[in-house]
Amino acid sequence: MSAAIPASTPARLRRQALAIFRAALAAADPAAAVTRHLERLRLSRFDNVYVVGAGKAGVSMAAAAERVLGRRVAAGWLNVKEASGSRLRRIELHECGHPVPDPRGVEGAGRILRLVESAGPRDLVICLISGGASALLPLPAAPITLAEKQAATRLLLASGADIHEINTVRKHISRIKGGHLARLAAPARVEALLLSDVIGDAPGAIGSGPTAPDASTFAEALAVLDKYALRAQVPAPLRERLERGARGELPETPKPGDPLFARVRNTVVGSNRLALEAAARRARELGFRTLLLSSQVQGETREIARMHAAIAREIAATGRPIRPPACVITGGETTVTLRGDGRGGRNQEFVLAAALDIAGMPRTVVFSAGTDGTDGPTDAAGALADGATLARKPDARAYLDRNDSYRYFEALGDLVKTGPTHTNVMDVRLVLVGSEQ
Repeated sequence: MSAAIPASTPARLRRQALAIFRAALAAADPAAAVTRHLERLRLSRFDNVYVVGAGKAGVSMAAAAERVLGRRVAAGWLNVKEASGSRLRRIELHECGHPVPDPRGVEGAGRILRLVESAGPRDLVICLISGGASALLPLPAAPITLAEKQAATRLLLASGADIHEINTVRKHISRIKGGHLARLAAPARVEALLLSDVIGDAPGAIGSGPTAPDASTFAEALAVLDKYALRAQVPAPLRERLERGARGELPETPKPGDPLFARVRNTVVGSNRLALEAAARRARELGFRTLLLSSQVQGETREIARMHAAIAREIAATGRPIRPPACVITGGETTVTLRGDGRGGRNQEFVLAAALDIAGMPRTVVFSAGTDGTDGPTDAAGALADGATLARKPDARAYLDRNDSYRYFEALGDLVKTGPTHTNVMDVRLVLVGSEQ
C-alpha cells in the first residue's frame, strides 16, 4: 500500500484547489436558484406566461423554468451560447455566437422582441438573464449593422475596457438592452431572474440590463471610446449614433424612476459572492485557514496576479495575513490588454503571470478559473501552477509576452477543463500555501 501524500505537497494542494472550485460551481447552480424563485410566484392571476432571455446559463435556467411552470408556458425563447443537444418542449433554445455576436443572435433577439411585444396587461414575461447575455442579444439600432457592432465589440474586448464600460456602449447602440426589453414588454408584468457575472451585482450591468433602468448616457458611452482612443476606430454609423445621442437628438435609454418599471421586478438569484462563500466553506473543511479577501477584484490581469503572488510570499515568510495551511480566495473579473497573437484567457494569463512570481516556492499553488467553464476563446476554464512550474517549463515569460497562456499550460497538462457548466458568476481565484508538516 502506498503512503498517503502529505498535505503540504503540490500534488495534494492541486487536488484540493480543484475540490474547492467544484464547491463554488455547485453553489452557482442556476437551476436551483430559478426553481426557488419561480415556486413562489402566484400564477393564477395571469392569462399567459412567456419565458425569454439569454446567457451562458440559459440552458439550465430555461429547463428549470419549464419544470416549474409546465403547461403554463404559452411560448418561450432563449438565446444561448451552447445547448449541447438540449431540447425543451415549450421553450426554444437558440444557439448564438459569443463573445462576438453573430447573425443567429440577431435572429433570436428579434424573435424575443416580437414575443414580448405580444404580451398584454394580464400576461407575465419571465426574463432569464445570465453572463454572456450582452453578446447573445445583439439587436443593433438602425442604421448600425451587425458587422459594425461586431467590429466595435472586438475593439472594446482588445482594449482592456472593463465589462461596465463595454456595456455602457452596448446599451446605447441596441434596441433591446439598457431597459428597452422592459419597455417593449409593457404593459405586461415582468419578472427578471438574474445570474450575476458583474462586480457589484447591479441589475443594470448584468447582460447590459435589458429589463433594468439605465443610469448611463450617450455621453458616457462616447467617453468610454475616448478613454481607449477608439472613437476614430469604431465604424462611422456607431460613432455618429453616439454623437447624435450625446447632442440630445435621440431618446435616451429608460432611466430610474420611469413609470414603466412599476410592473418590473429584477432579482439577482446567483452571484460570485455566493460561490466564493461556498468555496471558503470547503477550504475550511479541508483544513485550511481561510480568508475570503474580495469578490470585487478587477483591473489588469497581470497586476492582479502579482498582487496574489505577493500575498503567497508574505504568508510563507511571515504567516500574515493568515498562517499556513492557508487558502486565500478572491473573485470578480479582470481584464487583459492584448499585446500578442497567442491563445488564452484572463484566468490562464493570471496563473501564468503569478507562476513567474512564485517560482521556487515549495508548497504553494495558484489557481484561477471561470465558473462558465470557458476562459476566453478556449476550451479551458482556467489553469493552475505551483512553485515548480517554471522549473518544468522555463520559457513562461515568452508565452506571457504574446498572450499565449493556453499553449504554455497545455504543454504541461495544467489546464483546468470542466466542459460547459451552464452557469456564469465570474471567476474564482485561489492561493494555497501548505504547512511544512
